Amino acid sequence: MSLSTIIVDDEPLARKGLAIRLRAHDDINVIEQCCNGREALEAIRAYQVDLMFLDIQMPGLNGFQVIESIIEQGLAMPVVVFVTAFDQYALKAFEVHALDYLLKPADEERLEQTIDKIQHYFKSSADTAHKSKLVRLVSDVTGNDYQKILTELDNDQELTLSSYSDVLAIKDAGEVNRVSVKDILWIDAAGDYMCVHTLETKQNTRQENTYILRKTMKELEACLDPKQFIRNHRSTIVNKNIIDKFCSQVNGEYFLVLKNGKELKVSRSYKDKVKQAVNS
Repeated sequence: MSLSTIIVDDEPLARKGLAIRLRAHDDINVIEQCCNGREALEAIRAYQVDLMFLDIQMPGLNGFQVIESIIEQGLAMPVVVFVTAFDQYALKAFEVHALDYLLKPADEERLEQTIDKIQHYFKSSADTAHKSKLVRLVSDVTGNDYQKILTELDNDQELTLSSYSDVLAIKDAGEVNRVSVKDILWIDAAGDYMCVHTLETKQNTRQENTYILRKTMKELEACLDPKQFIRNHRSTIVNKNIIDKFCSQVNGEYFLVLKNGKELKVSRSYKDKVKQAVNS
């Protein structure tokens, strides 16, 4: 097994040092050393890159933006190992999203642990799960303002990173719409797709929009804060903040009235949970 590998770091000595140490591993073939995110994207377009050692903070495109660009451009996502000078406590916020991370300067023992993880990964069938975590990383970081997070890490401040995204990235006709979660009114299922209904401010006017998103209800629930959103039906999620009232009908059915007058049915299995949320 020979892994086509790129190193992405704006520090020449860091790139060179890591490349030299990786020579000791015959299964890792460093094909390119990139000094910025743009060069990384070019390398991924030009080669079949299996593995990327990626610095987080770089001028131009930072590490998170590189991953975001790979996804948006539909490029093949390599396995990612973050390389950074951030303190270890702060990196716990990102640990679950990447295969591994290295703190600069990485000692030999820590590098060996990373190599072991890489080798184990490529012998397993974890590729889909890894890519899913990277997509979630983009959602989490960009939704929570990655520049603010980087500043907090640089200044050794406590992270304000939320486990829920503030932005929902919705791809449509080759474009990616970044929809603010606070603008979402409700979401309902339409076959294999989700209809995301919003009320947004555009050109100084408030207007309702509907976006089509290919996700499951379970996936959406996982990325939406339950303090703000509640499932009211097997096929519907609603923003608590736009609920006007909870009503019952003489036939025993229940429904929600939203502030815009829209009525949403509440299934019996979610009735008690919805009622509690509305009254809290």
